[in-house]
Amino acid sequence: QVQLVESGGGLVQAGGSLRLSCAASGRTFSNYAMAMGWFRQAPGKEREFVAAHSYSDGYTSYRNSVKGRFTISRDNAKNTVYLQMNSLKPEDTAVYYCAAKTGSGTYYVDQYAYWGQGTQVTVSS
Repeated sequence: QVQLVESGGGLVQAGGSLRLSCAASGRTFSNYAMAMGWFRQAPGKEREFVAAHSYSDGYTSYRNSVKGRFTISRDNAKNTVYLQMNSLKPEDTAVYYCAAKTGSGTYYVDQYAYWGQGTQVTVSS
């Protein structure tokens, strides 16, 4: 199994930056075969894709509204995936979740088997 713990959320003014971290534990993360994704959910809205990366095939994808502002990266030696968020906007306010799956990355929420507990990001105008 895989356990995921997010951190790094908080309150920031519009235009600011945050870096989210997702620490993974469990046997499957260390074999470089796990795809990692970031999703977010605002109050009253469905959970939506933000970014994903799979090391095995180099797959990287971003939601259109965050392209050029957010960057997903991973440090396999530390079993950690990051989401660097720059030029934050009030519409980025949400609970951000880290997720993992075997195989290639994807933007489909339902294909991720493992989820963290989420971290709140609030962007003030």
